[in-house]
Amino acid sequence: MAGAFWLALGLIGLSRLADGLDGAVARALGPSDFGGFLDITADFAFYGAIPLAFVLHDPAANGAAGAFLLLSFYINGASFLGYAILAERRGLRTRSHGVKSLYFTAGLLEGAETIAFFVALCLWPAQFAPLAWAFGALCLVTALSRVLMARRVFQR
Repeated sequence: MAGAFWLALGLIGLSRLADGLDGAVARALGPSDFGGFLDITADFAFYGAIPLAFVLHDPAANGAAGAFLLLSFYINGASFLGYAILAERRGLRTRSHGVKSLYFTAGLLEGAETIAFFVALCLWPAQFAPLAWAFGALCLVTALSRVLMARRVFQR
């Protein structure tokens, strides 16, 4: 928010290290429902904090693109969590992303792509708006693909 993009880049790295360590702890001690809940909640807070910081840094230049990006994250997150809830209700299981507390559906954009996007924003902060519009559009494609998959999988 203050324009310290190199510091932000370092903090992103530290947050991803902490995110990786919590998975290692869960594997060592055994996963818990609360741990899974806390993990996804922290991930979503992180995903919202980065665009918000860019919007607050320069509202005139980044406001509309940042709002669109946050909307796309919101829709994508809802499609992800909605799918996970219905998959759990139906007893579906997958290990394609390793053992997780929630059912993970594949998408065009996932965690690694989002982290790479956030790194790109810190490296080229003046390009926030075009990058946010493009990434937001791809998030909506991911959400739409998940909706179409849910329609196919969850029809009665």
